[in-house]
Amino acid sequence: MTFNTVQEARVWASSFLEQHDREPRVGELLLRYLLGVSHSQWLAMGRDSLDQGLADTFVAWIHEHAETGKPIEHFTKEVDFFDDTFYVDERVLIPRPETEELVLAVLNELDDGEMVVDVGTGSGVIALSLKGRLKDATVIGTDLSEDALAVARSNGEQLERDVLWKSGDFLRPVLDEGITPDVIVSNPPYIPHAERDSLSETVSLHDPAEALFAEKNGLASYDTIMKQVMQFDTRPKLIAFEIGYDQGESVPDLIQSYDPAANVRVLQDINGKDRIVLWN
Repeated sequence: MTFNTVQEARVWASSFLEQHDREPRVGELLLRYLLGVSHSQWLAMGRDSLDQGLADTFVAWIHEHAETGKPIEHFTKEVDFFDDTFYVDERVLIPRPETEELVLAVLNELDDGEMVVDVGTGSGVIALSLKGRLKDATVIGTDLSEDALAVARSNGEQLERDVLWKSGDFLRPVLDEGITPDVIVSNPPYIPHAERDSLSETVSLHDPAEALFAEKNGLASYDTIMKQVMQFDTRPKLIAFEIGYDQGESVPDLIQSYDPAANVRVLQDINGKDRIVLWN
């Protein structure tokens, strides 16, 4: 397909995606990425010509997104998170903006120089974002997936941030090594399997299932982490979880079933939905 101008390519993609029940703005985002331009540059180049090789790639991407729901980030292999750009691919969950709020909540609660464990680190965005702002903190990221840890290590090297990566089931690696953290933070799998069909296929077919879904109506990961927390000789001063929008009661209730005296707070995200649980 040949386009005379950038604007012509954008209009075609928007119309094509709308016809296929996809978000029309995806076309603009993918084209801007291929052109390598900022938003202000993009606004000024509508009448510029478009290289044919780039146009061919753009058309192929738009068709693939329309047909499969493949997310933007799997084309670009990157995502912006907390002022940094991270590499992502099919091996890891694509970070969501709500998780930035989890990072901010943790930063508001702790002091530099403490030991933080990010449980189920995935691409490493939480651990690396915390380390980038807490230069003297010891930060550990754990994950059962070796594929995910490979992505996290790559991001750590790219950002030149010294995070320790450990393989194992939730907190098991630090428990086995006798490490007692000051802070535990986690965005674990929390979507009930029964909700799989209600998710966008951009999520359900492309994010790793093990990073999305949990047994026990979405509470299994929290339950395992809390059982492990109770095995520390000294309780961490703070445990911070991201939760599903409808888990603002069930997760605190589960915590207090293990620790009846726990001080549990539920914070809402920018959209007014329950999103973060702080336990100390």
